[in-house]
Amino acid sequence: MKSAHDVLLEIRVQRGRRVAQRLGCYLAVAAASYLLNKMLYTVHGGQRAVLLDRFRGVLDYTVGEGSHCLIPWVQKPFIFDVRTRPHTFSAVSGTKDLQIVNLTLRVLSHPQVDHLPHIFKTLGQEYDDKVLPSISNEILKAVIAQFNADQLLTERSRVSDIMRQSLIHRAKEFNILVDDVAITHLSYGAEFSKAVEQKQVAQQEVERSKFIVAKSEQEQKAAIIRAEGESECAKLISDATAVAGMGLIQLRKIEAAKENATTLSRNSNVMYVPRKNILFGVAAGR
Repeated sequence: MKSAHDVLLEIRVQRGRRVAQRLGCYLAVAAASYLLNKMLYTVHGGQRAVLLDRFRGVLDYTVGEGSHCLIPWVQKPFIFDVRTRPHTFSAVSGTKDLQIVNLTLRVLSHPQVDHLPHIFKTLGQEYDDKVLPSISNEILKAVIAQFNADQLLTERSRVSDIMRQSLIHRAKEFNILVDDVAITHLSYGAEFSKAVEQKQVAQQEVERSKFIVAKSEQEQKAAIIRAEGESECAKLISDATAVAGMGLIQLRKIEAAKENATTLSRNSNVMYVPRKNILFGVAAGR
């Protein structure tokens, strides 16, 4: 028969075994979770992944969107954003007629997905910051030097097209696709702006002088026509007078007197006084 000490010792051993089993299960679950977390990685929408193998180097394929497996501590994923992104570059350049121009260029670009492993090997994940500023400034200055300052305004769309074609061709050498190129800001130096303003003022003065000349010509024509009309009218009146006598002139005098009398009668400050007997009966009283 077992003693109480032996029974107590056996109970403690069984408890220790259960605790060890539970601890082993917990450790196994934690290890499995950690291993699973290291084996899985996720590529979100608009992204691609490139795998770096510690033994084989950068693998020559691109991993698409979704969750994927890798070998822990041997392979490591590098995520690339392949969506179109805007980049803005400003530069000061000289035109063909030696004018200073300030330009701001906006470029929309994204990498070639099939060439991401090569981009990662040669340029890294900051490929656009390493390539686009230098080639954009180079092309911008080369294109601006082909045009005069005024052509940058009158042929702006043509300048943008030339820049876009040149930048597409140049960026393709680095496996970068350019979607759009646009000139968002264009300004000139102080001297050129002042010259343009003076030219506009001179053109306005010329147009004003043309208007004054045209107005004077029209006024002269109107005066000639008016004089011709008055001369013709006088001739007609003279002819009528010679034929019919002075009756027409007398009629015009009567009409004018009648109009004057009507105007004076309506004025309360005018008093009618007879032409004779101005002193009314004063002279007779004497």
